[in-house]
Amino acid sequence: MKHTKNGAVVIAIDHGYGNIKTANTVTPTGINAYDSEPTFAGDVLLYEGRYYRLGEGHKAFISDKVQDIDFYIFTLMGIARELHREGLTEADVYLAVGLPLTWVKSQRDSFKAYLTANENVSFTFKGTAYRIHIVGCKVYPQGYTAVLDHLGGMTGVNMLADIGNGTMNVMYINNRKPVESKCWTEKLGVEQCVIRVKSIIMTGSADISDKYLAVIRPVIEGYCNDIFNALRKYEYDPDTMRLYIVGGDSKLIENFGTYEKSRVTIIPDVRATARGYEYLAAKQIEREQNG
Repeated sequence: MKHTKNGAVVIAIDHGYGNIKTANTVTPTGINAYDSEPTFAGDVLLYEGRYYRLGEGHKAFISDKVQDIDFYIFTLMGIARELHREGLTEADVYLAVGLPLTWVKSQRDSFKAYLTANENVSFTFKGTAYRIHIVGCKVYPQGYTAVLDHLGGMTGVNMLADIGNGTMNVMYINNRKPVESKCWTEKLGVEQCVIRVKSIIMTGSADISDKYLAVIRPVIEGYCNDIFNALRKYEYDPDTMRLYIVGGDSKLIENFGTYEKSRVTIIPDVRATARGYEYLAAKQIEREQNG
């Protein structure tokens, strides 16, 4: 969270299908709604008379995030988590968010309208009441912001692969500049793969018998091959360009992929994209306020 000179705060939310990320927090996208207060405490959000238990499981893929209220509720949760870190319960909030690369043009306006439909919002999260005033919303291309710290070294031709739970976004970055005409979104999510072999994705091993590992490893390795085959479809050439892999499932590539490590940079911090949103929005708002 960043503060602006007019007293408002910038809060970034990365609306993934597997996890909702802010600059400092990560929460799985599970959501269940109730008409009465749940029996057990936890990550429960109360909004307009309904209770939402968050963080248990993952939300299914949908091609337009404004189809239901879920991503709005996730946004309120992300705001609450960031405000809580600084001991705040009331704030003027600029939202900084993103969409898959090829969806930005077609869905930017509807997503922004969805998130800012209510200018003044009151809700309760984990027993604490919050009152916020939404003063603006910036929408950026998903994934690109995760490599802002690496742009200085992106001379020549580079490819960015943002591997998420529901999609993979691919973008060319030539001499530090994104190439808008060379952006693609692949519905190449790994949700089912992650569910079945989650225990070995993070470490590369698991305390299970060799006969199960012998079955599981080829499945994961095959998926990694599918990722690189998809990149080659967009003319990825490891000999002439460098590849940057970001997103929650970049760890899967690191542990099980076959690639030239000296020419591939993996950025495993799942909060990197949200931090990029926050940085860009804060700079943009500062310029606007300075005229």
